[in-house]
Amino acid sequence: MDFQPSEQMTVILDMVDRFVDEVLIPLEGEWLHGDPATLAGEIEHARERVRQMGLFSPNHPVELGGLGLSMVDHGLLSEAMGRSPLGHVVFNAQAPDAGNIEILHRHATDEQRERWLRPLVEGRIRSCFSMTEPELPGSNPVMMATTAVLDGDEWVIDGQKWFTSSADGSAFAIVMAVTDPDAPPHQRASMIIVPTDTPGFELVRNVSVMGHTGSGHASHAEISYQHCRVPATNLLGPRGAGFSIAQERLGPGRIHHCMRWLGIARRSLELMCRRANERPISPTGERLADRQVIQHWAAELDVAIRAARLSVLHAAWMIDQHGAKAARDEISGIKFFVADVMLRAVDTAIQVHGALGVTDDTVLAYWYRHERAARIYDGADEVHKTSLGRHVLGRYRS
Repeated sequence: MDFQPSEQMTVILDMVDRFVDEVLIPLEGEWLHGDPATLAGEIEHARERVRQMGLFSPNHPVELGGLGLSMVDHGLLSEAMGRSPLGHVVFNAQAPDAGNIEILHRHATDEQRERWLRPLVEGRIRSCFSMTEPELPGSNPVMMATTAVLDGDEWVIDGQKWFTSSADGSAFAIVMAVTDPDAPPHQRASMIIVPTDTPGFELVRNVSVMGHTGSGHASHAEISYQHCRVPATNLLGPRGAGFSIAQERLGPGRIHHCMRWLGIARRSLELMCRRANERPISPTGERLADRQVIQHWAAELDVAIRAARLSVLHAAWMIDQHGAKAARDEISGIKFFVADVMLRAVDTAIQVHGALGVTDDTVLAYWYRHERAARIYDGADEVHKTSLGRHVLGRYRS
């Protein structure tokens, strides 16, 4: 088991690190405080530079214009991009587009590929994934109230979704809805492509998260589907396969999140250590970094991040060698472990920054707000711990 990147991957990682430091981090102030129109132009300019570097949509298959990365290489690259909240957006590797591209690549018809997949990979449009419902547990996708009824050659969709992330400005949604209510639980739902300009598709609001309402990539929308009609040909994959496709999407999606969280943890440690080395705390020139408690925090976070990175790379290696299903225990483990390490890194960095840490003058408060949900989405920590614990105990059952 060798996680040493190839010579080519080493060059790519160096390029991405430099690009994040020199181009993206200077844009974070605009991201946090600036004019959205100005930022959109800056992001498009940065995207064009990434295209010229040959690194746009890097995590997708070669036939889609990507680099065809292994999951291990994807992990290393995602950590590098994740050091800035703009990283995955500028490289066109952001959720939910990345997951939607994966399932469209596997299940879309030729017509769907041409209309939706190609422009999505090229970064000409954005998409959203509409599964979670306000009154039902998102961690159990067999429980769903939204319905899609076949009426002639059209699906008629009715229901309420929320946390349809990035719906604001998206060209289409992939909607999970019950199409066969009398079928066995795991065969009741299907996935359907719904253009966001379809009559009956209503973006009710961008949900406020900890006092901040995002827009565009940073939004979490509530969507109302009221007699929303789309062609029957908009069905994605087989009828009744919604649950199995969702699992295909969510399994690798969880590891993608963990890879990005490593970048956040790494950047938080960087910010913390710089602040500790720069901040004077006495007239004699003593600095925060001279205090033992800060040294302990730095040591503990460094070890935790390295352990998290190795755990993620091991899970990625398992997926490369044996597939996502065989790596389900590893994926469950890193889902709650890496989320905890990342949130601890952000929180500790805020503590070291003092009052500055809770302001929006650094990226830390942004991450504190937006990444707290890491312990909830794609399966709450407790769900993954229960699943992994059950499997671990089962190994020793006589």
